[in-house]
Amino acid sequence: MKQGLKELGVVGAGGAGFPTHVKASSKAEYVLANGAECEPLVHKDVEIIKHFPAEIVAGMSRMMEFTGASRGKFGIKEKNAAAIEALLPHIESGPIEPALLGDFYPSGDEYELVYMATGRLIPPAGIPIQVGCVVNNVETLYNVDQASLNIPVTRKFVSVTGLVNTPKSFWVPVGTTFRDLIQLAGGARAAEFGLFVGGLMMGRFSSDLDEVVTKTTAGLILLPADHFLVTRKNLPMQAMSRIGKSACDQCSYCTEFCPRYLLGYEVMPHKVMRSLGFTLSGGENWNQWSQLCCACGLCTLYACPEDLFPKEACDKAKTDMRAAGIKFVQKREVAVHPMKDARRVPLSMLRKRLKVDEYESEAPFEDIRFTPDSVRVLLSQHVGKPAVPIVSKGDKVKVGAAIARVGQDDLGADIHASIAGTVEAITDSYIGIRS
Repeated sequence: MKQGLKELGVVGAGGAGFPTHVKASSKAEYVLANGAECEPLVHKDVEIIKHFPAEIVAGMSRMMEFTGASRGKFGIKEKNAAAIEALLPHIESGPIEPALLGDFYPSGDEYELVYMATGRLIPPAGIPIQVGCVVNNVETLYNVDQASLNIPVTRKFVSVTGLVNTPKSFWVPVGTTFRDLIQLAGGARAAEFGLFVGGLMMGRFSSDLDEVVTKTTAGLILLPADHFLVTRKNLPMQAMSRIGKSACDQCSYCTEFCPRYLLGYEVMPHKVMRSLGFTLSGGENWNQWSQLCCACGLCTLYACPEDLFPKEACDKAKTDMRAAGIKFVQKREVAVHPMKDARRVPLSMLRKRLKVDEYESEAPFEDIRFTPDSVRVLLSQHVGKPAVPIVSKGDKVKVGAAIARVGQDDLGADIHASIAGTVEAITDSYIGIRS
């Protein structure tokens, strides 16, 4: 059955896309369900918990069977009372219990969730299994349950919020365009807008409405084209570095608010900012403080009083260090900072700092039975090797039919037709199907 997860295309649905069969093959003490959903304006996890609690808990129980875990913890924010109420009847008198979280960012970070749920600290640059934990997004657990019924991953649960007429959450076939998602949410409220894929903090920016949904797409957030988050995202890296080099006064707020630093990891964005004045050979002493960064974006979008770009400096520093073959190893023991709890960033404060309070709204689930005229199903929707097409142009396919596979010994997951129709294109990156 574990191998079946690979053949049925189950990967991490929260954004990372790590093949779930690999986690299912681990031996663990805990299985943790990640339903924290800490990104501002993203609401899809809460909605899927409210409407599909039985399937999610069944998927979690199956992962516990696979891994031999004796306990399950359900990471969910205490404020989401309706979702908790939906869950409770399915976990009563069993080994699964809620791990209630505060409404802060980034409560959904894997390191944070493991610590809050179990009190354990993942080793620097490590993964949860090193402390006996397997972590899965709640939608991934839904897909694990579906796989037990031999149903492959062909749909994605998304939320569309922000500058749209009807913010909502719904299922769509994998390969649906962003243009269609926006129309399903009632259309945009302005002719020009910026598009954030997956989140304002850790997501990415796009202006291409013909991009398509993958197994890891959490949803879309639309903001006005003149919003400061949109203009910042459009700045070239050279400009970010030039501004940082001239304006950073080494106040260290970026470090003092860093959630990984507060957990006890040696991440120091303010030191990385010093590297902007050096070549790689001169800056390597500063760049090393970037390597344990989780790229949450708090330093750049919340902590910095000068509106500089320490997160982007850390991103570049990590790239430079990898290219130079330099790996930083934390030597001191991980110990939680005594001010950790006092420096948590409430989501309400983050929304205010991001100037998006006016776009905050629920995204209620709507059971939309939508079939697009065509889809482009990407061959790489997961960590590992892209899947290799096993169909030809002109073939007729049914929903759920395998259309691309990953080698038996390769990391990855198989890909399936998300609509019934005719294969109209096969490229190095996708398979196109017309309904």
